[in-house]
Amino acid sequence: MLNYNHLRYFWMVAREGHLTRAAELLHVSQSSISAQIQKLEHQLGHDLFERRGRGLVLTEAGQIAFDHANEIFSTGDELLNRLSRKTGDVRTVLRVGALATLSRNFQISFMRPVLESASVEIVVRSGSLGELIPALETHRVDVILVNQVPLKDAATSWTAHILDQQEVSIVGTPQRVGNVRDMEHLLRDHPIILPTAEVGFRNSFDALAERLNLRPKIIAEVDDMAMMRVLAREDIGLAVLPPIVVTDELANGRLVEACKLPGIYETFAALTLKQKFPNPALKFLLGQ
Repeated sequence: MLNYNHLRYFWMVAREGHLTRAAELLHVSQSSISAQIQKLEHQLGHDLFERRGRGLVLTEAGQIAFDHANEIFSTGDELLNRLSRKTGDVRTVLRVGALATLSRNFQISFMRPVLESASVEIVVRSGSLGELIPALETHRVDVILVNQVPLKDAATSWTAHILDQQEVSIVGTPQRVGNVRDMEHLLRDHPIILPTAEVGFRNSFDALAERLNLRPKIIAEVDDMAMMRVLAREDIGLAVLPPIVVTDELANGRLVEACKLPGIYETFAALTLKQKFPNPALKFLLGQ
């Protein structure tokens, strides 16, 4: 039988992120908490924390134990609420990290299969790769969604799953594009909104312009696809982006796709760790 007293001690330390604070809340000594957690680790057969400097970080098994502890104690609260005619739901957690610059439409399309599930709660965190990869490695997110796969070496712990490749197009308002569909004329005659160099397909666009001996008039370089969408919609210029970014605007006619750029694609991928205890919702989304 699982010792729920040991589990609650572990849960308090994991929740507070600090042994001293948990001991104060539980009104017990730090040594007592440490002993209880060691007994729980022995019973489960896995370390639940690892020490990083002066702090404690959950291991993969620790994060799973913490998720289940949240459910267990939430279920206890739900019992009390149910008998007092209150309502409450208990849901499993899928933590998704996404580059802050990534298309929101793509993020939603990835998560849509579980968005309406009664058994899954999704937590989305946005940030840079420098912020998200450490979160993945310490099991604070289950997956990172990116539009440019980072360089990998023998020391890299994550795996990249290619989810989709989208063609990149020139997009603008119907008034600006008119009946013109010739790529070179569009790039030569109109101000152009481009992603910054950090976006995967920007280098391919620059190479294409060089091959064609074109010097587009760049009106804006933007690292946020949502901002590119707004600028295009406000007719600041023609935007170079994947159509998925402006799905709604293309559907309602506020923007039109003038032409595709030959050989230029944006790659969407999911970065994950190899786990002994994979999140079932993530396995479903990745088709595993």
